[in-house]
Amino acid sequence: MTATSKLLVQKYGGSSVGSVERIAAVVARIARDRAAGFDVVAVVSAMGDTTDDLLALASSVTGGALPNAREQDALLATGEIQSAALLAMALIARGTDAVSLSGAQAGISADGTYGKGRIAGIEPRRVRAELDAGRVVIVAGFQGVSDGSETTTLGRGGSDTSAVALAAALGADRCQIFTDVRGVYTADPRAVPAARQLPVVGYEEMLELANQGAQVMQTRAVELGWVNNVAIEVLSSFEEHPGTVIKEDTQVEKRNKVRGLAADTKVAKVTMVAVPDKPGIARSVFDPLSAANINVDMIVQNVSHDGTTDLSFTTSRVDLAAARPVLEQIRSSIGARALEIDESVAKVSIVGAGIQNAPGYAARMFGTLADAKINIQMISTSEIRITCIVSESDAPRALQALHDAFDLATPDPVDEE
Repeated sequence: MTATSKLLVQKYGGSSVGSVERIAAVVARIARDRAAGFDVVAVVSAMGDTTDDLLALASSVTGGALPNAREQDALLATGEIQSAALLAMALIARGTDAVSLSGAQAGISADGTYGKGRIAGIEPRRVRAELDAGRVVIVAGFQGVSDGSETTTLGRGGSDTSAVALAAALGADRCQIFTDVRGVYTADPRAVPAARQLPVVGYEEMLELANQGAQVMQTRAVELGWVNNVAIEVLSSFEEHPGTVIKEDTQVEKRNKVRGLAADTKVAKVTMVAVPDKPGIARSVFDPLSAANINVDMIVQNVSHDGTTDLSFTTSRVDLAAARPVLEQIRSSIGARALEIDESVAKVSIVGAGIQNAPGYAARMFGTLADAKINIQMISTSEIRITCIVSESDAPRALQALHDAFDLATPDPVDEE
């Protein structure tokens, strides 16, 4: 990579490399970018449903028991390595010099939490050397190596994080996230047909949307982009169409106060019934969950009656298998009367940086859900977000009603300037 060359870091998701034909389309795109004068680092996910297939295979050989975490990470990392090697082969066969690298070979270090690793640092010496030699560098996403030289995966969507972190470390001109949608929408267009693509969205708003269930970007990737001021462009690998740029939005005050909606149907509500209402109980509940690496989101404690209270919180359904024995042990140790787990709920959120300086948005959200006969089970807020827990079956109606109530189908005048 010369001092005057421009660099693109691109990430291709599983659907983008899911077949021989799709890999050929990626090769053509990279060839065009090279012809336009860019050096390219491409981060790839596993092909199609490979990760799910490997998880199913792991479950099969363990008889349904939880697989050993270290060995599962070693297994899952092979999916991305396979994609990287295939894409490099395809590029070389078509006359473009390329090399595939694992996360470890690309210098990506991660902490030692199997399945939920976080990038601890990047030393891209090898990547730079390959670029200087005139090669396209294909990096297996979703993985790094711990201090103990153990392969560690970065959780679902971890290839996004790999790409943004590499873009920051290499000083790339832009990080492009190629996926199966055109960009970021005001809501999931599968649930809300009138959802509108956003040309620009701010880091803070995108972080909240991702946290609350918008699946187009991984939360950690947005965080890294924000901290390192990396412009992230989300766009389709299936068509030539302008995408959505995630960056500092200087026009936020001129926009619709609500920027978008998110829904997460992969959550569960946990309730400890009749918990003793005394100091230290919350620590007794949440310390063991933290030690077991179980993430907790919304927390509500009811008013105390007769010296006891109900304590409810949400967590990911993916974590429930590991959480259940911990929760039962907690229930027994604190003397709670019962443990209730509801896997039929969903989070529905409105997000917008303008909410923090304008009254009435909570009232409008609650009124809209009431008019739609949708019961609110829990409420959580931040400066730019209001989230309600509702029945999973009500989530699509809630999204549609809120999209209409906040007029999100109408383009912002700022976007048309």
